[in-house]
Amino acid sequence: MTRTAAIELGDCTHHNLKQLKKINSVVFPVSYNDRFYLDVLESGELCKLAFYNDIVVGAVCCRIDTLGHQRRLYIMTLGCLSPYRRLGIGTVMLNHILNYVENDGNFDNIFLHVQLNNEGAIAFYKKFGFEVVDKKQNYYKRIEPADAYVLQKNLKNIPEGTTSAIIQQNGTTMNGTSSSIDSN
Repeated sequence: MTRTAAIELGDCTHHNLKQLKKINSVVFPVSYNDRFYLDVLESGELCKLAFYNDIVVGAVCCRIDTLGHQRRLYIMTLGCLSPYRRLGIGTVMLNHILNYVENDGNFDNIFLHVQLNNEGAIAFYKKFGFEVVDKKQNYYKRIEPADAYVLQKNLKNIPEGTTSAIIQQNGTTMNGTSSSIDSN
């Protein structure tokens, strides 16, 4: 009898918060403070654990940002344990977020930061229509390379030149967050 692998997303709760912390500590080169995890518990559909055959192997955590008249979704973390990459888990997590913003209908764009040398993550997001829109010098503290790309997927037509001004104004408020995937 052959069993197909099941990929499911589950809520992040006080009961499984340690699993999210462990996933993030293994997947990302930065550490997140207690405030990050308290905020995540209030995120509802914007924070999900990824299960592969009932084992937690990844997670996605987002927040809603507003700047001026722009309502944006920021992907703080989206990652999967290395042995479970390329199995479609990252795709399931990102599709969940894309469906969320589509169903809401009031987001202008989705964006995230990716370390310059994370070619797998950059290629992954580009498959979903994200584009590199900026480069942040010394974005990360205590990791090399310290620079990050800003990847963004526009959901509404934004006047030309607005994107870069928004990123420049908003870029410094998100230090300490990261996204990392090596593909799916």
